[in-house]
Amino acid sequence: MKILLVHNDYGKYSGEEAVVDRMDTMFQALGHKVVKLRRSTAYIRESATGKIRTFSNGIYSPAGVRAMRDIINAEKPDLVNIHNLFPFIGPAALRECKKAGVPIVMTVHNYRLVCPTGLFFNNGMPCELCLDNGNEWNCIKRNCENSIPKSVAYALRNFIARKKRHYLECVDIFACLTEFQKNKLIQAGYPENKIYVIPNSFDSDIRPTFETGQYVAFSGRISHEKGIDLIIETARRNPSIPFRLAGALRDSGLTGEIPENVVFEGHLSGNDYLNFLSNARFIVMASRCYEGFPMAILEGAAHGKPVVAPDHGGFTEIIGKDNSTGRLFMPGNVEDLEKQVRMLWNDTELCLRLGMNAHKKLIECYSTQAVSKKWAEIIAKFDKMPL
Repeated sequence: MKILLVHNDYGKYSGEEAVVDRMDTMFQALGHKVVKLRRSTAYIRESATGKIRTFSNGIYSPAGVRAMRDIINAEKPDLVNIHNLFPFIGPAALRECKKAGVPIVMTVHNYRLVCPTGLFFNNGMPCELCLDNGNEWNCIKRNCENSIPKSVAYALRNFIARKKRHYLECVDIFACLTEFQKNKLIQAGYPENKIYVIPNSFDSDIRPTFETGQYVAFSGRISHEKGIDLIIETARRNPSIPFRLAGALRDSGLTGEIPENVVFEGHLSGNDYLNFLSNARFIVMASRCYEGFPMAILEGAAHGKPVVAPDHGGFTEIIGKDNSTGRLFMPGNVEDLEKQVRMLWNDTELCLRLGMNAHKKLIECYSTQAVSKKWAEIIAKFDKMPL
């Protein structure tokens, strides 16, 4: 089978791009030929002209529609796997697949089908007003992007896609990353029989030593929605526990002095990143938003590291309500976060046991072998040849 992989890259390489690249490899390993339609937002938004292009193309992208039509005519794919469409491909391009009779499986990385920002997040906490009200206008009313032009653009592009029914009428299967995402789409009116849950995958040749690590680690954007302020405050209250934070510094909203037991590592990659995870005692995540399926959880599990994370969104099912692979804390509650961090730091036996459970769950549920079986079942629904 020939699969067309479609993705509009973000400004900087992200976890979503890593997943797209991993799926490219996985599809080929399953014996399929992969062709790609990819666009990039890198550097575009840095100029006034670029911002105007981003605004207009987010609403309707003639070049994106044309590119989709051309590659379908040239490559004649048997299946299209959609990831991010905004801004330079656009939902209207899905109509070209429909006209050509090519089925679409859309990987749902976030909540953008329902929420204009894709985060279900506003004013420092989860927000589902656009879902509850069945429209996008709260994005403008509450200025969810902290920029009126940007909030208007995001709300407008979602409004048009919803009114035109591009997703509902063109996408054959929505592949959500978690049951939580699936339930939100059903709540928004997407047909349950079209929604499947296929998590992210992670494979490596790492053989964890399950040794006690030297610090509490964070990996991801250093930004407010990631709850960095909660992690810093936890560190401030526990000066004897070292914290190391890896990731690019964004608008973190941090105030006051950074405690001496906190080290910002910056962006790490390759062996530097592997060593960073290997030497950690456990991973901490304090996201104020639900998130989709954070790869840092799987990366930590590959090294036998448990995770402390908020008890909401996909975190709950990935880690387990029974706290079998980590510890869950009350979202936004620094006292509860501190309690869980102190517990794992001081109880090394518990920490190691949870790390072993996390690694076992990774192999059983989130390895490429496990996840590719789910994708093979989806692809078989459209394949002319039996599995």
